[in-house]
Amino acid sequence: MGFNYAILILMNKDQIKYLLRSQQSEPLPQFSPREQPIPFAAGKIISLIGVRRVGKTFLLFQRIKKLLDSGVSRQQIVYLNFEDDRIWPIREGEFALIPQAHAELFPDLQEKPVYYFFDEIQNAPGWERVCRRLYDTDKKCTMVVTGSSSHFLAREVASELRGRSLPIEVFPLSFREFLQFRNVSVETFSTRSEQKLYSELENYLKIGGLPEVVLAEEAVRTLILREYNDLVLYKDLIDRHHLSNPLVMKELLRHCLSNPASLINVAKIYNDFKSRGLKVGKDTLHKYLDILQDSYLIFLLPLAERSLRKRAINPKKMHLIDWSIGYTFIADQQADMGHKLENAVFLSERRANPELGYLSSPAEIDLVDSRDRPRRFINVCWSLANQSTYEREVQALTSLKSGEKILVAQDLPTGATVPHGIKIIPAWRYLYEAETAGTNGISVR
Repeated sequence: MGFNYAILILMNKDQIKYLLRSQQSEPLPQFSPREQPIPFAAGKIISLIGVRRVGKTFLLFQRIKKLLDSGVSRQQIVYLNFEDDRIWPIREGEFALIPQAHAELFPDLQEKPVYYFFDEIQNAPGWERVCRRLYDTDKKCTMVVTGSSSHFLAREVASELRGRSLPIEVFPLSFREFLQFRNVSVETFSTRSEQKLYSELENYLKIGGLPEVVLAEEAVRTLILREYNDLVLYKDLIDRHHLSNPLVMKELLRHCLSNPASLINVAKIYNDFKSRGLKVGKDTLHKYLDILQDSYLIFLLPLAERSLRKRAINPKKMHLIDWSIGYTFIADQQADMGHKLENAVFLSERRANPELGYLSSPAEIDLVDSRDRPRRFINVCWSLANQSTYEREVQALTSLKSGEKILVAQDLPTGATVPHGIKIIPAWRYLYEAETAGTNGISVR
């Protein structure tokens, strides 16, 4: 029985004490370390937000291990996973007994800080009031909570905790983390390592960044993704939001997951659905897209334009939290490597910067660093080996008057003259070295 699977039948304080005592003797489960830290901020409840199976639970274990390695006593750490069916049912008022039981069980710790780690906390009724009260009365405690994004929206957390929270977004594996999970070592100034990174980037784009999928055998990855999509569709989207038109949501999800790094046009989707006999209004499509975005399944990138009206009327560019989740809808999973690469570059930038946009004029630019005053312009292309493709991508960047201009590609041109002011960067180098340098850190919402 692992650290996160202690039997919990919350009926009275004594049973909670039994659970907490049992917890102290359980070893931490094995996990692959992530590069995303969990900061502790004075006076704030840290809330980890992200889609299912993105790795939030193991980030908790990683933070717990760091505390133990620094000399914090195991008795100062309280971890509970509220999604385990052996914890159910948690009734109203029982969550409040946990800090009381811990204080009575370990009275000698009352002058020391206590670290609470509550996983999938939305399953504990009344957790918001208890967390607020605990933080208001015990200034020495530290609290980290997680919840699936479909039940644990950043704006809802901020509202429920009334300024006491610090939401941290959790993303799938970066390219650098993907290499670590696959035990790929990298040597500097090594041609062999560079060739390996080139090959592994293609694997990254084929497999995706969901930790469970990356660690699974190839034969079962599609099965995992199919089960994941069913769970997200029915439990996180249809049931959670009480959708009146589940077939439309299913088809909209299929459309989105099949088209990473693409412009999305609600009018075209509406006409397509109408031609197929699906009864839906444009307002419903906009509402459902908002739900997908709130759930962190998709990101809708606006046109980089100071005018809010122009942002609103122009199509959004859509990226996915992970391109692999669309594989159950795509016949050829190796197709559109360029779109997947662009999605990967977007996620690499989005980890640290939520204010990204795209340009359509004076040139088509895939990614810019600001929606109001862009100073960094990035185009992404799978291969620049074709001369016309190379000239098109370079021309788009040279038309810009100022700013940092970057062209990211997997296959580079041979013998081409690079115009002044443009950086052409191999895709593997861009993703690996940007993350190594720490430019793509955590995003605090």
